[in-house]
Amino acid sequence: MKKATTFILLLASTFAWANECELVVNSTDQMRFDKTEMSAPASCEEVTVTLNHTGQLAANVMGHNWVLTKTADFQAVATAGMSAGLDNQYVPPGDARVLAYSKVIGGGESTSVTFSTKGLSKDGEYTFFCSFPGHWAIMKGTFKLI
Repeated sequence: MKKATTFILLLASTFAWANECELVVNSTDQMRFDKTEMSAPASCEEVTVTLNHTGQLAANVMGHNWVLTKTADFQAVATAGMSAGLDNQYVPPGDARVLAYSKVIGGGESTSVTFSTKGLSKDGEYTFFCSFPGHWAIMKGTFKLI
């Protein structure tokens, strides 16, 4: 019995460790993320963020995405994203200040983005936000490597 318990604990800890690099954030029709802080271990070579839209409104009406920038670049990128339009996911095409972004989704949809942590640092200041026009002032938070 002791061997079985040890195996189960080992297996559970392996799954917990494997999921540290996979994060989930939910969004609503009320322009809210359910998190204002997200973090991943610095040991993650890649991070996957899954965005769920738990509302009901369509992407062109109340769409949400997940965008990551350095905090110093956040406002400029968000402003530029408004002009980029829905076809470009409200993200300026080819903008090196954008570290990662997901597509814009509507109510009931989910999407994921996987990005490399190479170039990110534990001391860096990063902001995640929704770049849909008007959303970024409310829908934002901090991202950290820990």
